Amino acid sequence: MSDRFIGTYDVAVCGGGFAGISAALAAARQGKRVVLLEKQYLLGGLGTAGLITIFLPLCDGYGRQVSFGLAEELLRLSVKYGAEDKYPENWLDGVGTRTEKDKRYEVQYNAQLFALLAEQLLLDSGVEILYGSYVVDAEVEAGKITRLYVENKSGRGEVFANSVVDATGDCDIAHFAGAPTDTFRQGNLLAAWYYYTDGDGYKLQMQGASDTPEREKTGREQTPLVARRFGGLDGRELSEMTCLSHQKILEGWLKKRKSSPEAVISTVATIPQIRMTRKIVGEYELSYTEEHTPFEDSVGMVSNWKRRGPVYEVPFRTLYSKQVKNLICAGRCTSVDETLWDVMRVIPCCAVTGQAAGTAAAMTDDFSTLDVARLQEVLRQSGVVLHERDLPREGATSKANA
Repeated sequence: MSDRFIGTYDVAVCGGGFAGISAALAAARQGKRVVLLEKQYLLGGLGTAGLITIFLPLCDGYGRQVSFGLAEELLRLSVKYGAEDKYPENWLDGVGTRTEKDKRYEVQYNAQLFALLAEQLLLDSGVEILYGSYVVDAEVEAGKITRLYVENKSGRGEVFANSVVDATGDCDIAHFAGAPTDTFRQGNLLAAWYYYTDGDGYKLQMQGASDTPEREKTGREQTPLVARRFGGLDGRELSEMTCLSHQKILEGWLKKRKSSPEAVISTVATIPQIRMTRKIVGEYELSYTEEHTPFEDSVGMVSNWKRRGPVYEVPFRTLYSKQVKNLICAGRCTSVDETLWDVMRVIPCCAVTGQAAGTAAAMTDDFSTLDVARLQEVLRQSGVVLHERDLPREGATSKANA
């Protein structure tokens, strides 16, 4: 029996995490017909189903906001009805100053509420959301993806699109299409974050730290939950990892309950809490050492969530490979070196690259020939600041509402 026809679109966005949400919104706001394919039944990826509910900084830590556009729009959306924690009144309410001694522009938000609000925003923008839909293969002819093979409750079907955004987090579409990719060789540590309630309210329990790249290790890292690392690209391994995570959640809660009998587990992650797996080998690889480096094809900026100071301009060339002309990547699978990967995988970076990828996908089906100046102009009109030279001077000490 032949595969059924699902639909034809201007842009197909694969993956509904923060990168996919941003890409779909950006493309739809350019008037394109957009489908968002998400394998879960909840938007947000690790930031919701994975309970990694910290929207890391939009600023450089010295008083300068560096990520704008959808990165800021989604941050504000995440705390529309209040924050769980990390509320930066100096940025959101104009109270106090924004110096290296003050709060950075980051928040902790409610996962489920954000997912509902993001879904409504996408639907209002005309995006078609297909939940429970997993891209399992891609057909390529003459260097372009001609169709995506999708499986969901209805069976196997075909999606046709002029351009495709890979926001899967695992660079799955690039892998299926034969684009050059690379894997995270160091491997991921086990994480077992969960929410619980007790007499003092609703709280996030963070068990297991995110990994630290080798060149950044200090010898003071948290002891891993288990003496094992996970690549994140094997079905059996991911199942084993999930079982280990559940085991550590239960152990952690039982220990907590001894000192806090009223503590009750509220929510556990419904997807593996894994950070880095596979990425595109793009036309340019951005390096950890290239902080404060100007790029004429920059499509936005990101900061380093782990320390104050660094600012990275993101070259458009890091989002695609010429080998598959109508495929562009966003989120944690863009072309960066292994150390910078740990910086680029977080929510603000996903939103910045997602907006750039979705905007570009609305403009062309061959990213290698796109007029980048035209793309940059559209991004500017959408509120994105492209270059560090366009920011105020570092070390701002004026009042936030000045």
